[in-house]
Amino acid sequence: MKFKDAIEIIRPINCIMGSLTVIIGILNTRTGILIEILLINLILGILTYFFIAGSGMVINDIYDIEIDKINRPERPIPRGSITLKQAKILFLIILTIGVALSIIHSIIFNLGFLNIVFAMFFGFLGWVYAKWGKKQGFLGNLVVSLSFSIGLIYGAILNSSIIPLYIYYFFLTCFFLLLSREIIKGCEDIEGDKQYGIKTLAIQIGIEKTAKFSVVCDILAIIFFSLPIFTPIINPVLFFISMIFGIIIVIYALILSLKSDLQTADFKKISLFLKLGAFLGLIAFIFASI
Repeated sequence: MKFKDAIEIIRPINCIMGSLTVIIGILNTRTGILIEILLINLILGILTYFFIAGSGMVINDIYDIEIDKINRPERPIPRGSITLKQAKILFLIILTIGVALSIIHSIIFNLGFLNIVFAMFFGFLGWVYAKWGKKQGFLGNLVVSLSFSIGLIYGAILNSSIIPLYIYYFFLTCFFLLLSREIIKGCEDIEGDKQYGIKTLAIQIGIEKTAKFSVVCDILAIIFFSLPIFTPIINPVLFFISMIFGIIIVIYALILSLKSDLQTADFKKISLFLKLGAFLGLIAFIFASI
């Protein structure tokens, strides 16, 4: 196994994107922390998330080997760059590094066991999704949404065991927006999912009802996205200005979802706009901390 293959299977871009949630959680709960302490807190928090998220990417590819031979033959395991045994060893190594970093973090900042429990739970979610959750469709969608959003809570507890209300609003915004996107992706991939027996909402209740369910998730995301403005966030003005762009994008995706004759191309467009809305939401959460 070459180093570049190991990096590829971890999918570092996805891990870095997810690490933004930890940064947001830390920055929005800081209270007069020295810059040196803040930087150490950020570095350890980001690295913990990065390695545990990376382990989730590896275990996912391990369980998806047969499907990837057909759908993603260019990935490291199906193309033969990494053997199953090597992938399993890599999974254990980077998961162990992630949990070890959370322990080191706890010792340095006297955090107790809460952040370690969260880190281990995050790693457990990655295994649950890969082994069982993906084929369960909607339940798998819930796991994916929780796995990404949990970084906001993890980042917050690194500063305080008492989590501010607006962090929960941030968490719920991310959760429902990602859940909506995962549901829409199920509509987009309905034919392939039928072949592999994946129980998505689109297969179980039909595309039209699934699209409407995603609209409900969009509405909930918009509501929770708006609520932090009424809480004592660090910079409500910058948050308000920046959140408008994300809300506009999500509303546009919502409107597209209400079309009566949705096609695969429409679902791809909706999924793209929901992804963009989620990214703009993360940017708004960062502005809230400036």
